Amino acid sequence: MSKRTYKIVKHNGGWAYEDNGRFSATFPTRDAARRAARLAAQNQIRPGESTSIDYDDGRGERQHETADGADRATTEVEG
Repeated sequence: MSKRTYKIVKHNGGWAYEDNGRFSATFPTRDAARRAARLAAQNQIRPGESTSIDYDDGRGERQHETADGADRATTEVEG
């Protein structure tokens, strides 16, 4: 099982949460970004159905994986 940390950071003139190098939408306040990060963290740990996912990796190549709905990460929010 992996661990995901949602970090509250200044971003684009406001606040956002960063997760593994990716930024959320920008929020006007730190508290708003923190609330959004907590919601994202809660959603991350909920078990769901296994599903196929397609995405572009860091090299711009298309990837296809099956995500096991029971294999959920632990989460925390920092900041």
